[in-house]
Amino acid sequence: MIDNSLVPAAERTLRLIELLLNEKEGLTPQELLIQLDISRSSLFMLLRTLKGLGYIEQAEKRGRYRLGPRLASWQIPQNSPASQDLLSAFYQEAERAELPETMALAGISGGQVFILAQVESNQQVRSVFAPGQIHAGSTAAKEVLAPIPAPDVSANGYSLSLTNESLELALPVCRDGRHPDSALLLSAPAYRWETSGLLKELLPLLREMAARLSYHLGAVTYSPYHDTADLLHQPTAPLSMEDTGAFLQGPWAARLACVRPDGHPHVIPVWQEWDGEAFYVIAWEGSQWVDFVKQNPNVSLTVDEPWPPLRRIVARGSAEIFSGEGVDARLDALVQRMAGRYLGRGKAGLVGKIQSAFRIVPVFMSGRQGLPGLNRKDRQDED
Repeated sequence: MIDNSLVPAAERTLRLIELLLNEKEGLTPQELLIQLDISRSSLFMLLRTLKGLGYIEQAEKRGRYRLGPRLASWQIPQNSPASQDLLSAFYQEAERAELPETMALAGISGGQVFILAQVESNQQVRSVFAPGQIHAGSTAAKEVLAPIPAPDVSANGYSLSLTNESLELALPVCRDGRHPDSALLLSAPAYRWETSGLLKELLPLLREMAARLSYHLGAVTYSPYHDTADLLHQPTAPLSMEDTGAFLQGPWAARLACVRPDGHPHVIPVWQEWDGEAFYVIAWEGSQWVDFVKQNPNVSLTVDEPWPPLRRIVARGSAEIFSGEGVDARLDALVQRMAGRYLGRGKAGLVGKIQSAFRIVPVFMSGRQGLPGLNRKDRQDED
C-alpha cells in the first residue's frame, strides 16, 4: 500500500532544493514561505533536517539559507563540463601514479570540505573517503582552499595535517594556475609514515599531479598563491642526474628531432623511457620518421614541462633499433610500462601497433630549470 502522505513532503523538498540551486546568494525563511506555500513549522522542520544532513547551510543565525556542501558536491561534477574533465583527469593521474595511499579530489563550500572523487589504496589498512560527503577531518584541504592561505601554506604550496589516526597532505588545483579551485588530497594511516619521509617520497609526485590537473583545466602555468612573473624571473639552475632521472619518470612526452633525406629537420612527439643510461622511444604503425632515422641515426631529444620550475632535458645521440635476445618480451614489457605512465594503466594489444623501437645513448645531455638563455653558459648548454 502506497503512503500518499509522503508525496507532498517529497515535492516540497525537491522544490526547496530547486529554489536554492537557482539563488546563489540564498533565500530567507520568509522568501521560502512565500514560494513554497508551506506552514512555518513545516518549513523549519524541513530546513533543520536538510541542514543537519549538510544539504543546506545558513550564512548566519537567522540569515539566508543556501546550498550546503553535499548539494554543492552533486552540482559540481554533474553540471560542469570543466569539472567532468577534472574528474576524468584525476582518475587517470591517480591510476597512472599508483601511489601507495588513498587519493581524493576535494572541494569546499561554506567552509566545509567535501569529497568529489577518490581512488582507494589497495593496502589492507587504508583511508577511505565517501565521495559526495563532507570530510570534516581534513584541515589540510581546508587550509589550501582558504580564501587567504596561511603564510606557510602560501610559501610551501601545500598543507600537511596529522592526527593520531591519519596523516593528510593537500595541494591546490588551480584553473588559472594561481587561485585554488579544488584540492588534491592524499590520506594515509599515521603509523605508516614519518612526516619527513612522506614529504620526501610523495610530495614531488603530488605537486606534478596537481600541476597537470591544473593544466587540464586550462592553466598555462602552475604557481599557486604566487605571481607567475616572480617565479619566471628566478635564475636558471642545472639539474643533478638524480633530479634529471626523477623528472624523466613523469608522463612527459619527448620531441625527437631527426633529418629528412632532403636535409630538412623533422620533429615528432614520442613516448620515452630513460633507464639511467639510454632513452627508449617507440614508433607507432605508419610512422614516416622511422625511415629517416634508419638512414641517418643522429637525433636530438627534448623533454620539458610547461610550468615553473620549467625543467627541461636536451640530449643528442645515435638511435639504434631495439634488438637482442628476447626482444619481443622486452618490447612488450617496455610498451606496458610506457602505457602505464602515459595512459594510467597498461593497455593490452599495444605491441601489435608498434612499428619500431629505438635505443638512444646520449653523447650529450643537459638538464636545467628556469627560463633559458639568461646567461652565456645556459645558451651554450641548450643551443
